[in-house]
Order: sequence, then structure tokens, then C-alpha cells
Amino acid sequence: MAQGFAQAPATLANLAHLTPRPVKGLFGDNYLSLTDMDWAQQFLPEVYEKEVERYGNRTITGFLRMVGAEMPMASDQVVWSEQGRLHIAYDTVKSGTAASKTIALASPGADGKVPLLGPGMTIVIAKGNDTVKAFVKSLVPIGAGADQVYNIEVYDTANGQLPAALTGATAAAPLSLFVFGSEYGKGSSLAGNSIDASFTTFSNKPIILRDRYSVNGSDVAQIGWVEVTTEIGTGGYLWYLKSEHESRIRFEDYLEMSMVEATGAKSAFTDASGAAITGTQGLFDTIEERGLVYNDPNFSSVVAGATGLDQFDSILQELDKQGAIEENMLFLDRGTSLSIDNMLATQNSYGAGGTSYGVFDNSEDMALNLGFSGFRRGSYDFYKTDWKYLNDSTTRGLIDDIKGVLVPAGTSTVYDQQLGQNISRPFLHIRYRASEADDRRLKSWVTGSVGGNYTSDEDAMNVHFLSERTMCTQAANNFVLLKAT
Repeated sequence: MAQGFAQAPATLANLAHLTPRPVKGLFGDNYLSLTDMDWAQQFLPEVYEKEVERYGNRTITGFLRMVGAEMPMASDQVVWSEQGRLHIAYDTVKSGTAASKTIALASPGADGKVPLLGPGMTIVIAKGNDTVKAFVKSLVPIGAGADQVYNIEVYDTANGQLPAALTGATAAAPLSLFVFGSEYGKGSSLAGNSIDASFTTFSNKPIILRDRYSVNGSDVAQIGWVEVTTEIGTGGYLWYLKSEHESRIRFEDYLEMSMVEATGAKSAFTDASGAAITGTQGLFDTIEERGLVYNDPNFSSVVAGATGLDQFDSILQELDKQGAIEENMLFLDRGTSLSIDNMLATQNSYGAGGTSYGVFDNSEDMALNLGFSGFRRGSYDFYKTDWKYLNDSTTRGLIDDIKGVLVPAGTSTVYDQQLGQNISRPFLHIRYRASEADDRRLKSWVTGSVGGNYTSDEDAMNVHFLSERTMCTQAANNFVLLKAT
């Protein structure tokens, strides 16, 4: 028998509809009518009153609750600063032709800043595996917009010149360079170079999310024959209770999905009323812009002679170049999760000695109860779980282009202007608009004249939902997006 499905799996293409089906108005088939009954039928039919939960718990929330935190803000924008690199390095170095004792850097560079090299510094210059060590002797005066040229002396060559392998470098084929120290002669003065600490500022703006469920007074008073049960266990024979609850959990899902999927508007536009729509930067967009992207992950296969473990190790090697945060969480689709399982299964006694489970208070039981499994590779601990959002056929599972995301665990230290002190923030967290006058984390209120509310003469009950929030992704260079190309 051939492998694969005996029939086409249930997809959007071959399903008449997906449930839940969010329509305006109650379903006509939730109530018995005269046309439902054949009065010539002599036997009473067996009617199942309980609704069949064929999709189980359909909500996809939980990601942000596991990896982040929520905290209030009282402005239209949240701004934070991230530290720059401590050491000086460039991969845009140009060099002269043969018999050269000069190197050059664009001034200002791509970052708009003047190069930080100065006389007395000792440097390593490289192109591939060809390296030399050199002394920065002096700066050549430059004109406006020209390169900053440095006179150097090479330690490794008898004539102090760059070897042929390192000459003739251009902007299109540059050299790399990093500072490893300094050297000064006896009786020197003005030693050292004054370098200001560098940082980069990032910001994000909150967006307002809204939804509403409305039901007229007659339908509120109508008893159905199907007993419905909500995800939180409440139930009854009033269908509007089900629909109102589903509106709430759908909105809660949207709060999470928006923080993951949102993007900032590249050009200004307005809604139908003329109000400005700006967007906000969500997780995926942030990682694409400032983080790491690993394409076509399949860690149980062999690609270009590299095993799955070799491929996974390439991610670790990139993490080493960033913050080298020891504990990380992996939120994966089913296929990628299984490929990591297969990768680990090929290792003899893999992970012997156990994982620290530090992010779960060193409790393996706690990690497993939350749906995580842990393993250690190199100096890193990883906690892996399936992310329903990437599997569900009505969310990212419909597209199947995002295979997973690696999120650093723990916190970073930032300065809070409101508190006037350094505080710890999760690398990934939500800020919602709130003050003493109004808390907009998740507002819900009822209008109309039904259900004990008498705010208007409308014969209806309107349940409103609103939230105003944004996401802060700090140290995005330590996040990894696993993506199909």
C-alpha cells in the first residue's frame, strides 16, 4: 500500500467550511422547528444534546504567557536602548596596492560614524585564512567625504608591508580587522584613544485592537436544544453564551497573533473615519529586520554533506557571535519538532547528565507539564515545544512558511525612566496602555437594553472588547527565525 493519506486531508480547499464559523446571527440549525419533525414518524428520535468538540481546545494563545510578561505604559511610544559591541572590529577595510603600508576605512562608515581606530592600537588584519598583525602608526589627514587612511607597520613582514594576499582590497572585496591591544614607546604621551560608549535606540508604538459581539433581545430569551460548552467549562442551552465566549477567546487570540504578526506601516494611511493607522512591529518582523534567520530547517536530513546535528551546530556558532545566552526556548511546528527528535535520537545517550531546566526553577516536572522537553548542546540549554499557532490550518499552518522561532530565556537589564532605576525585563514582553484613569490591557463592557444593561433603547446586548498594546523585542540579535524559503 502506498504511503500517504488514503484520502485528501481536511484542508481549506476540500472543507465546506471551518468551525467555528463566525457569522452574524444565531445558527438556524440550533433550534427545533416544525419542519424538523415528521409527525407521521411514530418513534421518538434519539437527540444528542451535547455539542461534539471535534477540534478540541481551539485557542492558540499561550506563547506570550510562557516567554514574556505584560506591563503598563503611559505614552504613545516605548523607547529602549541596547548596548553596542565592546570591542572594535571592521569588515569593510580597503588596502593599497603592492608595497602598501596603508589601510583605509570609509569616513563616515555605513553607520554614519567616524572609524574608531587610532595611533598606538595593535590590530589583526585578515582575508580568509591569511592574517597579519600590525601597528597603527598615524592617521593621514583627509578631505571631506574621503576615506580615513591609516599608516601602519606590519609586525609579520621584514619590510613592514602588507603581504600580497592582503593588498588591493576594495569596498567590493574588503579585508577584516579587529583591535587586540596597543603598544607605546618609552616616554610616550597622549596614550590611548577616547572612545564614547555606543548604543542603539529602538522604539515601538501600541495599536488599538477592538471587537464586538451583538445579539438581539429575542434570541437571548430563546432556549436551544443543543447544550454548548465553552473552553472554560461553562455551558447551557443558550447559544448566545457560546458565541459571546468564542468572541472573547477569539479576541484574546488576536491579541497574541497581532504581537507576533504585526508590522509597521511603511507609508501613512488612515481608516475609513480618517484616523491614522500606523501598525506596530511584531515578533516575526523584528527578527527579520534585526535578528537571525535560518532557512529550510530539517535537522534529521543530510544537506550538502552536513548532518542534522551539523546544521543545528551552525545555529549555535552564530549564537556564539551574539550574546551567547545560555538558555533558549524553541517554539516549533510539528515537522521541525520531529526532525529535532530524530536528530537527537541518533545520538548515543544524548544529553546524559541532564538539562539544568533553569528557566523552570530547575524542575524537570514543571517543564514537562508545560509541554517542554529539554536538551543540552555545547554550552546551551534548549527547551523545545510544539507551537499550535504554526500547526493550525486557520493560522500559520495554512501558509507553512514559518517553521519555528528560538527565543532567549531570562531577562535583560534596562533603565526605567518612570521608576528611575535599573530593572530586569524579559527579552520579549508586552507593554499595554494604562494609567490611574484607564487600564487598556483588556477592556470589556456591555451596552444596550438586554441582560440587565440599560445604556440605550437598543433591543440588543452588545459586548465590546478593546486592548491597546505593543511588543518589545530586546536583543533581537539573539532570536532565530526558522523559515522555509
